[in-house]
Amino acid sequence: MLTAVKITSKGQITIPKRIRDILDTDIVEFEVKDNLVVLKPVRSVGGSLSKYSVGRKTFSEIRDIAWDAAVNDKFKK
Repeated sequence: MLTAVKITSKGQITIPKRIRDILDTDIVEFEVKDNLVVLKPVRSVGGSLSKYSVGRKTFSEIRDIAWDAAVNDKFKK
């Protein structure tokens, strides 16, 4: 599958839905070899950090919890 996307002035791209569905993750890594860029799904960021794990939450769940805590701290009355 070949798909062209535009890079914004901020260096961002939108990954088309059909490709996001194939990746089945919201975390990706870029690998650059010579002049070729490869986008790879990251299935788990906890592998190398598993000894620090306190539960079986996904990265998205942990990120959302951290975001909520940061917002609550900033706007707490």
